[in-house]
Amino acid sequence: MRDILQEIVENKKVEVEHAKSLLPPAELYRRVEALLDFSIVSMKEALSLSSTGIIAEFKRKSPSKGWIKEDGRADIIPLSYQQNGATALSILTDEKYFGGCDEFISKARHSGVKIPILYKNFVIDEYQLFQARLCGASAVLLIAADLSLSSCKSLLHTAHELGMEVLLEMHSEEELDYAALEPDMYGINNRNLGSFVTEVENSFRMAEKLNTATASSSILVSESGISNPDTVKALRNVGFRGFLIGENFMKTTDPGVALSDFISQINKIK
Repeated sequence: MRDILQEIVENKKVEVEHAKSLLPPAELYRRVEALLDFSIVSMKEALSLSSTGIIAEFKRKSPSKGWIKEDGRADIIPLSYQQNGATALSILTDEKYFGGCDEFISKARHSGVKIPILYKNFVIDEYQLFQARLCGASAVLLIAADLSLSSCKSLLHTAHELGMEVLLEMHSEEELDYAALEPDMYGINNRNLGSFVTEVENSFRMAEKLNTATASSSILVSESGISNPDTVKALRNVGFRGFLIGENFMKTTDPGVALSDFISQINKIK
């Protein structure tokens, strides 16, 4: 498959400029300022206290597989995830490639979701951080592969100023320099963002490298390709406390029930 990460980022630049034309930054910042007195539930703390650490993802589409659940509703599935034991949620907000939008987080909140929500998108501009705060996100994803070290540092700082936590995603050893930024959570993506090839073994390799690169107390999160409860157990044994799972649930008739069954299987092997 073609390497599409650059294509996604270039498209994101256009999207952000279009969003700014519809809602000027000054107005967006004004709206967010009114929210800053309200604290946000901590995703890092939720994962550290959880016995399962499942971050259930609301993901309707992917560039590699097309539509997974085109009729998936943000006012139903995220709340069902919460009711069925999710520690936190991840909601895709990229529209073109993942069939998402910011409104999905707002809808999830209005439906009754109280647990932490990760704003999952290709964040390249601080404007998007304000968008994330406005729609109700608890944390934002920053991806090392599409950010310079200095840009990532700046975005992390701004996210914290807005009261949100940061999940910093890395995929390869070449990105370990980003670990020095000490985000709230380190994400290890098992899926190559260029080729979309998935290899869970990447989490085990990167965990070992990361542990030698930093003594930070940040939470480790394994992302993508997790479909077996035994894999969760093995990853916990090497230090992971968060497990982001989307397609494994979303491809089923009832994602919430699929999550409940998965958690039950995890509990049985403990």
